[in-house]
Amino acid sequence: MKIVSVVGARPNFMKIAPFIRAIAKHNQKKPANPIEHLLVHTGQHYDVRMSDAFFADLGIPAPDINLGVGSGTHAEQVGKTMIKFEKVLRKEKPDWVVVVGDVNATLACSVTAKKELIRCCHIEGGLRSGDMTMPEEINRLVTDRLSDLLLVPDEISMGNLRAEGVAESGMVLVGNIMIDTLDANLKAAKKLKVLDIISDNFNHEAFAGTIKEFGHDDQFALITLHRPSNVDDKKILTALTEFFTKKITREMKVLWPIHPRTEKNMRKFGLWEAVSDNSDVFILHPTSYRETLKLNSMARIVLTDSGGLQEECTVLGTPCLTLRNNTERPVTLREHNGASVLVGNDVKKIEKEFRKMLTMERRPFRPPLWDGKTAERCVKELINF
Repeated sequence: MKIVSVVGARPNFMKIAPFIRAIAKHNQKKPANPIEHLLVHTGQHYDVRMSDAFFADLGIPAPDINLGVGSGTHAEQVGKTMIKFEKVLRKEKPDWVVVVGDVNATLACSVTAKKELIRCCHIEGGLRSGDMTMPEEINRLVTDRLSDLLLVPDEISMGNLRAEGVAESGMVLVGNIMIDTLDANLKAAKKLKVLDIISDNFNHEAFAGTIKEFGHDDQFALITLHRPSNVDDKKILTALTEFFTKKITREMKVLWPIHPRTEKNMRKFGLWEAVSDNSDVFILHPTSYRETLKLNSMARIVLTDSGGLQEECTVLGTPCLTLRNNTERPVTLREHNGASVLVGNDVKKIEKEFRKMLTMERRPFRPPLWDGKTAERCVKELINF
């Protein structure tokens, strides 16, 4: 059996790494049905810190094929990917195309696979936010509709698919493949030191003080921010930045690995100096997976608009304020025993929930099948389909 799997952006890397290891484990047993695997990187994330470092950190082999799509509008990325991926499929003629997550590459490669009459499998099927203004929601809906096999992370997502009329034979609850990566890297991540992470990723241009101003015992909030709804509007980004720098810092230090999009807009809106002048805010370059995992495991609280961090906070028990009005991962919310609360970008609501979380203890929780063995189940389902 020949499988072509696809990654396009950083969230995909954490999902494909355990899948590749599970294929290798299957082949080591010298089965009658070995799997030939090719990894295609569309190149949607072209920043070295956002891409190459993750491949090295997670032990992912170099992609067999890099499409080099790069930046552009949604239509440009999808169109370029389809044109280039079609050539790959016609040359390689795989039995399966495996896509993960909900980025533009997920949509583009699932559509191309079906047009070439090749079976498509979507790992992380069934996630729904109900928000059609999110490009990722459109990517999820189209990919799930086209896929022959949906490998689903949780029961809520299974319910979404049943409500949409998906046949039981086309979907399987396998658990969360992101947690495979967390479990595989947590021991190594815990050996890292927060001060070393700050030193290695310190953005000197954005900080007037010195690294020594962060103490060994300092509590800190971890912030990640990248979604257009939070960083593309000057009024919203200004309000969030002021809350981070003026309110959170009254309680604890702030570690903020800055996304390129966020940095660009902070400079554009004249907000860069606001963080530079605050010795309690540490702006970092994008951190590696293990570094981020270490920071998450040590943070007093996480404020993020990342879906992946919501999931990790649930397993680690880190109190999490999700800076979104909705989520495709409701299993991570506190009403489902998770660690996250939806607060959007309303600063009054964020501050109210922030004050509540200051008194909360860490409460780790694992939904069913979030056990670090999801990738093995994914490979098994592909073989047995």
